[in-house]
Amino acid sequence: MKNYLEDLAGKAVLVTGSSTGIGAAVAKGFANCGAKVAVHCNKSRAEGEAVVAEIKAAGGEAILVQGDVTKSAEAKRLVDETVKAFGRIDVLVNNAGGLVKRTPPDENEDDFIDAVIDLNIRSVVAASRAAIPHFVKQNHGAIISTGSVAARNGGGAGVSIYASTKGFVHTFTKSLAKELVGCNVRVNAVAPGVIATPFHKTTPADAMEGFKKGIPLGRLGTPEDLVGAYLFLASDNLSAFITGQVIDVNGGQIMP
Repeated sequence: MKNYLEDLAGKAVLVTGSSTGIGAAVAKGFANCGAKVAVHCNKSRAEGEAVVAEIKAAGGEAILVQGDVTKSAEAKRLVDETVKAFGRIDVLVNNAGGLVKRTPPDENEDDFIDAVIDLNIRSVVAASRAAIPHFVKQNHGAIISTGSVAARNGGGAGVSIYASTKGFVHTFTKSLAKELVGCNVRVNAVAPGVIATPFHKTTPADAMEGFKKGIPLGRLGTPEDLVGAYLFLASDNLSAFITGQVIDVNGGQIMP
């Protein structure tokens, strides 16, 4: 019987924002399939080193790359370090991103807006831009970006800028997919729902309980719940005819 994920073995994968949460689970998932993984961190170096150590302990191959993806030059350097270490890059997972903080709309100051845009938009554009020449040269590649259920429903209180930047990610995914279709490069996104990760460390417990009640499956998501979607979109065996799509993983919270 065919192992449909066997084509991921030996592929070089960069997962931005993979020292904790969804990114860490995704990095480990690719490693479990035999991929060579560049684990990225910015400030959470100890956590990133722990992810790399876990992958290596299980017999996998991984390196740690560190940098601030809000800086275009740094995003490019992460891609370059991945290629230097593995000789190529086959999959880019644009997972780095964040809320920054919850802010009422009348308090969205310019510096705050810039910070959210840099983290959730500029990082995706810059890393993709750096990886594309390698994909074109190889005539093959995959970009998978992390969107959000907030891009579908506007999110909760105080997240208007974050939700809007994730809307950009969804649209950018579709536009980039059209641009790169002739280069055998597929571009897709995964939109997580409410996932129990450090992302929600400042979300009040009563709000989290409210989110839970609105999820048909009756529970909050875990990082591991997301892994399958990323592996699916990276595998040509499973998703060769899929590009420009956003896969929602939210327990039924939103059914677009």
